[in-house]
Amino acid sequence: MYQRTVEKTVEVVGIGLHKGESVRLRIEPMDAGSGILFYRSDLAKTIQLSPESVLDTRMATVIGDAEGYISTIEHFLSALYAYGIDNLRVILEGNEMPIMDGSSISFCLLLEEAGLRRLDAPKKIVRVKKSVEVRSGGKYVRLDPCDEALFDFEIYFEHPAIRRQNYSFTFSTGAYIDEIARARTFGFAKDIQYLQSQNLALGASLENAIGLDERKVLNKEGLRFPDEFVRHKILDAMGDMMVTGYNILGRYSSFAGSHALNHELTKALFAQSANYEIVSFEKLTDTQYAKSFA
Repeated sequence: MYQRTVEKTVEVVGIGLHKGESVRLRIEPMDAGSGILFYRSDLAKTIQLSPESVLDTRMATVIGDAEGYISTIEHFLSALYAYGIDNLRVILEGNEMPIMDGSSISFCLLLEEAGLRRLDAPKKIVRVKKSVEVRSGGKYVRLDPCDEALFDFEIYFEHPAIRRQNYSFTFSTGAYIDEIARARTFGFAKDIQYLQSQNLALGASLENAIGLDERKVLNKEGLRFPDEFVRHKILDAMGDMMVTGYNILGRYSSFAGSHALNHELTKALFAQSANYEIVSFEKLTDTQYAKSFA
């Protein structure tokens, strides 16, 4: 399998989750070996995607520095992971990605509109060689060696619409579109009210998130999946793993994981060379994994 970019430049306009302002997003093809580059056109600032570029993980995954940042990149990165995109220029006029409908399906459609281009260089991935785990209280995230890309997630909320949910997902692009991409982010009405009083989540609405009061889901259309909440957590985890700039071959598992724990996991993975290796697809003996991106 070879590295991928998009065939043509495409753009979309949406609302930013936290500022509530209109955001124009444009994606452009890049050559092999370029990686994923974010560009703030209003600041003429380029941010290379990597764990070292992560600035904040409290409300979303944020990359950049004190001179300029881009927030809420995880849903977009999740779509890049699913389509095996290795090289891309991502241009924004502001400091956050558009939230779209709160899932990644709009970004999947954007990539399909742009088309996929095969580049003349082998695709490289991160293969997990040694188990790595990060814990905080009763929460954890973990990567284990595996010949497939697997994502196992469990959550528990003391809310009648959620309670305990778990989902196991074996990655393929097609399965991602069917099982994960349409799962929306979610929030509790009491938390949204507080955040908006702090000038955050100003763009949040039932058009781009699942809203919950103390008893029920507030969206009139209901849920897209009975376990949409945990599926969205997998969507987020895939996006946070894509911060490495690579698809990952291994088993990701979590209980109550978060953007912060996922970031610590990627740092722990790369902290020791014995934990991982960056390999070309041509060196993999498991051809089934290559078929995941078909």
